[in-house]
Amino acid sequence: MVKLNQLLVLALAALMSMSVRAELVVEVTQGVESPTRIAVVPFANDSGLALSEDVADLVQQDLGRSGFFEPMARENMLGFPSRRADVYFRDWRISRMDYVVIGRVENNASGQLNITYELFDVLREESLMTEPLSVPQGGLRDAAHFIADRIFEELTGLKGAFSTQIVYVTAEQLSAGKQRFRLKLADWDGARAQTILESPEPILSPAWSMDGSKLAYVSFETSKPSIYVQHLATGKRERIQSFPGLNGAPAWSPDGNQLALVLSRDGNPEIYVLNLQTRELQRITRHYGIDTEPNWSPDGRSLIFTSDRGGQPQIYRLDLASRNLERLTFEGNYNASGRLTQDGRFLTMVHRSQGGGNGFDIAVQDLKTDRVDILTRSGLAESPSIAPNGSIVIYATQEGTRGVLSAVSLDGRVQFRMPANEGDVREPAWSPYLR
Repeated sequence: MVKLNQLLVLALAALMSMSVRAELVVEVTQGVESPTRIAVVPFANDSGLALSEDVADLVQQDLGRSGFFEPMARENMLGFPSRRADVYFRDWRISRMDYVVIGRVENNASGQLNITYELFDVLREESLMTEPLSVPQGGLRDAAHFIADRIFEELTGLKGAFSTQIVYVTAEQLSAGKQRFRLKLADWDGARAQTILESPEPILSPAWSMDGSKLAYVSFETSKPSIYVQHLATGKRERIQSFPGLNGAPAWSPDGNQLALVLSRDGNPEIYVLNLQTRELQRITRHYGIDTEPNWSPDGRSLIFTSDRGGQPQIYRLDLASRNLERLTFEGNYNASGRLTQDGRFLTMVHRSQGGGNGFDIAVQDLKTDRVDILTRSGLAESPSIAPNGSIVIYATQEGTRGVLSAVSLDGRVQFRMPANEGDVREPAWSPYLR
């Protein structure tokens, strides 16, 4: 049996050995069997300006990288319409397209850019949606992600998550025994990466507040693990109460007023809840086993966490009002790092089958039926995080000797990876929907 504290030590040792300087790029490795064929025609530039971004290309990349769509290459397009009157549906039927998107960019009197786009159903020869946007000249990439979100939702019924962000940890080997760790923030596709924190000591367990304005994380910059909260808009950061021993695994309550933590202040790792306004600390678990990795239910009424109190790491749910404890996972001899979808129905986790020979993979359990589906087969998965629309799980894994981020849909049909140009990447966390 592998104890949780041993795994923590091994994970920290792996993080300490990383060497990285990287940007992430999404590469689809598996899409749906019959992806929707869509043409995103280059948007006409009627602004008279040299635009900083190709909006249509970014929309096409978002839709293609989702794995649900097969965008048409521009060189195969028979025309480049930018207005409804110029759309000849016969041409797109000949090209076997299901849908076509057109658009144009213009100036307006306030110095901003007007973007108008329209989505057509080729077979029915009808417009499904059209929408004007007004954005600053530096806002074209954000506008493209927004347009992709709208199209994705119209055609799949799922809210798009292209306007979200991710955070992750990298480390660079400077010399023997010296590393530089970075907490980085990027668009969902790895673009516009920026460093939130740089430290010679490890950074672990980044977690988003539900309004997307703050991050909590663990830093060893004082030579011991301490939990920090950082405001993304201002960069202001504060260290949360630091106790002797372990201070780790912060998780925000849905209302943003509390943090669930793992502390060993009383000698054994236990779950606590800290009220961020009053600084009142409440101990939640009391057991000689190791309790760790807390996460909140979407309604804030319960916590899920990992514990080896039954002899092997498994996931439990504790009702905060009644203190009723329920074991959620039974299949496999290791289940940890539990995360719930926003509807509370599905539990994703790092899973190892009963024999243990397949290593650690990402699995999802339907909490209504208790069915467990194993989504990956690499044997090297860790640190899962769910997209806010509940459709994709991003996680850390290994490719050869390098750490990469990968993702898989909850039905297992779509998979993609986010390799870095160099080195390893770890500890991903997907943002909530951002305003």
